[in-house]
Amino acid sequence: MRHGKKVNHLSRQTGHRKSMLANMACSLIEHKRIITTVAKAKALKQFVEPLVTKSKEDTTHNRRICFAYLRNKYAVTELFREVAAKVGDRPGGYTRIIKMGNRLGDNADMAMIELVDFNELYNGGKKEEKKGRTRRAKKTTAPVATPATPIVEEATPIVEETAPVVEEVVVETPVAEVEETPAADEAPEAPAADEESKEEEA
Repeated sequence: MRHGKKVNHLSRQTGHRKSMLANMACSLIEHKRIITTVAKAKALKQFVEPLVTKSKEDTTHNRRICFAYLRNKYAVTELFREVAAKVGDRPGGYTRIIKMGNRLGDNADMAMIELVDFNELYNGGKKEEKKGRTRRAKKTTAPVATPATPIVEEATPIVEETAPVVEEVVVETPVAEVEETPAADEAPEAPAADEESKEEEA
């Protein structure tokens, strides 16, 4: 008899059981749902839900506590980023176990365990908002009748605005004078030729 024994040992020793639950928790955080036996799913539910509660408050201490259980830094990062963002306002009950019949090989009871907030089919794609219930009756405020006042439209004089006239000022810039150079055909007479003819005459 198992009177008062609340821990299911799953036919494993302590080290093997903790490693198996850590691996299953990492797979659940990564894939958001896994299929396993009913006994393992119930043990995993007790193992992973306190870690999800720790992930709501992102501190170094909480990250180290979760890492001590999960032993996988990628799973811890996923837990504190994506999972904590979705379950931030949920006060517990982060996982759901759905029974799936018996396994063909050994006829074991199989179940799917999943994170509740990541199932879009059950949630209908949106989160249900709970309405607060109070014992007090709601106060109904009747609209206050106001006397009808005639609406007077005041005629406003139309003022035409004239745009200021801008005078255009044209500034003439002096054009640089270009010196005319003689064309190549009109070459100046060479003075050296005249000097040679004078020397010959003398």
